[in-house]
Amino acid sequence: MSPVLMDFKKDTCAVVFDMDGVIVDSEPIHEQAFREIFALMGFGEHEHGIEFERYYGKSDRALWIDFIAQHHPKQPIEELLAWKQAHFLKLLEERKPIFEPIPALVAALAQRYPLAVASGSNHAVIDAVLGMRDLRRYFRAVASVQDVARPKPFPDVFLRAAELLGVSPSCCVVIEDSAAGVQAARDAGMRVIAITNSLGRDQLGHAHAVTSTYPEIERLLL
Repeated sequence: MSPVLMDFKKDTCAVVFDMDGVIVDSEPIHEQAFREIFALMGFGEHEHGIEFERYYGKSDRALWIDFIAQHHPKQPIEELLAWKQAHFLKLLEERKPIFEPIPALVAALAQRYPLAVASGSNHAVIDAVLGMRDLRRYFRAVASVQDVARPKPFPDVFLRAAELLGVSPSCCVVIEDSAAGVQAARDAGMRVIAITNSLGRDQLGHAHAVTSTYPEIERLLL
């Protein structure tokens, strides 16, 4: 259906937010954390071989699996995951980069719909983000990649969010910023509004609507 014609207010029973790149401007911080760790491991800017844009919306584990396949580091994957998460959380705490329109948007949406977060991040990272600007009180459910068998672009984390809310996936609307996340939400049977915080419209065209601002999202849902 054309994004112009779709009525997102009709038959919507819940709104599910991706976190990285939607609630918090964290993609640059994830990238910085990885780059700094790669440098500490002895892999310079032109040596690590990672194209970060390919991993938007995906888990840290997905990136580390590919890095390990290329470079065979001495550290096991669980150690690498913990190292990067600790460094990322330090950078996150320093910057607190919640997108400025988010507190008002989630407060307004929470008056009409139950809200959930469905994220490719671990619970420790989700808790740190939702602890900023008193956001946690607006979300009735939180689903992490840790809770499911498969990460985005598989639909598992979105289906888990719907299960936690006690609603049908078909009446959920997802807010996403990545191509993998849009695919995951669609495969979960949900409608998707994509925002161009991380990728361009051409890479998000499989969403039901593509927006560039948070007021546009509010107008679509309220």
